[in-house]
Amino acid sequence: MVVDEKQGEKLPLGALLALAMTGFICIVTETLPAGLLPEIGSGLAISASMAGQMVTVYALGSLLAAIPLTIATQSWRRRTVLLLTIVGFLVFNSVTALSSSYWLTLIARFFAGVSAGLAWSLIAGYARRMVVPQLQGRALAIAMVGTPIALSLGVPLGTWLGGYMGWRMAFGLMSGLTLALIVWVLSEVPDYSGQAGARRKSLHEVFFTPGVRSVLGVVFTWMLAHNILYTYVAPFVSEAGLASDVDLVLLAFGVAALAGIWITGRLVDRHLRKTVLVSLATFAAVAGFFGLFSGVAVAIYIGVFIWGLTFGGAATLLQTALADSAGEGADVALSMNVVVWNSAIAGGGLLGGVLLGHYGVSAFPWALVTLLLLSLIIALRARVHGFAEGERRSGQMVVGH
Repeated sequence: MVVDEKQGEKLPLGALLALAMTGFICIVTETLPAGLLPEIGSGLAISASMAGQMVTVYALGSLLAAIPLTIATQSWRRRTVLLLTIVGFLVFNSVTALSSSYWLTLIARFFAGVSAGLAWSLIAGYARRMVVPQLQGRALAIAMVGTPIALSLGVPLGTWLGGYMGWRMAFGLMSGLTLALIVWVLSEVPDYSGQAGARRKSLHEVFFTPGVRSVLGVVFTWMLAHNILYTYVAPFVSEAGLASDVDLVLLAFGVAALAGIWITGRLVDRHLRKTVLVSLATFAAVAGFFGLFSGVAVAIYIGVFIWGLTFGGAATLLQTALADSAGEGADVALSMNVVVWNSAIAGGGLLGGVLLGHYGVSAFPWALVTLLLLSLIIALRARVHGFAEGERRSGQMVVGH
C-alpha cells in the first residue's frame, strides 16, 4: 500500500477515531434489534422471530454488497465513498426509526447492511493510507477500536436506551450520531484518489495472489470458532451458574478485547506472525481449559478474559496480513474478508445450534479446539506468503529480521 502524500511519523488520531466511530456505528446498527425484539415486535405488530429478521437481512446486505460495490467504487475518491456509506446509515436508520411497515423496515435494514459491507471493506485500507508504512498496523488497531467498544458497551447501552425511550428513539439516536460523524469526517479525514484503471486488479487476480487464500482460511476458521462460543455464550456460562450474569461475562470479554487491541497495536508492525500464532494457540488452550472446567464460575471468568485478549486484535492482525499479501488489490481483498467474516458469523450460529441441539454445550470447547488447531496449521504453513516471518516495512514483510 502506497501512502499518497508525504506524511510524518505521527498518527492522525482525529481521522483514525472517525474511522473507529464508523465501525462502532456499523456494529451497533447491526446488533441493536437483537436486544429490542419484544419492543419492535409490539411496535410493528409482528412476532419476535419476525423482528429478528432485521438482523438477518442486514447481514445479507453486507454479504451481497461488499465485493461488487468495492470493485465498482475502486476508482472513486476515498472520502466520497466513505461519506456515502455514512449517509447510507443516516438514511436507512432514519427510515427504520420512522417506518410503520414491516416490509419497508426490512428493506431499510438490508440497505443499511449494504452500507456496512462497503464501509468494512474501506476502513482498513483507509487507515493504512493515512500513515507511513511503519505505522500502518498501529493505525489499523486504532481504527478498529470501535468494534469491541460497540460489542461491550454500545450494544447494552443501545438496548437500555431503547427500553427506556422506545426502540424508534434508539434508531433515531443512531441517526444523530451519524450526522455528527459526517461533520467529523469532513473536518478531520483526508481525501485520497481512487485506483487508476491500470492498477486495479480483478477479483480472480486478488484471490489467487500468494498469501490471500491462507489469510482468508485463518479468518474463517478462527472466526467460526469464536462465533460458536460468542453466539451461545449464555447457555454455555449457565453450566457454571452464571445465567443471570451474562452481561458481566460479556463485559469482562469486552474489557479484555480493548486491552487486546492495545497490545496488538504495539506488536503488529514488528511481530505480526508471532502474535497471530500466539493468539491462536492461546485461544485453543482456553478452549481446552473450558472443556475441563466449564462448570466452575471463576474458571469461566478467567477463560473469557483471556479469550477476549486473543480476540481483541484479531481484526487488526488479519486485515493487516491480508492487505500486505494483496498489495494493490488490498481493497478487493478486504471486501472478501467482509464476506468470509460474515459467513463465519452465520456459520457459528448454525454449527453452534446443531452442536447445542445434539450434544449440548459440552461439545463447544472440543469443536473450538479442532477449528483453532486447523487455523494454527494454516498460519504455520503460510510463513512465506500470508503470515510471513520478519518485520513489516513499506507495507510488506521483510524476511530475516
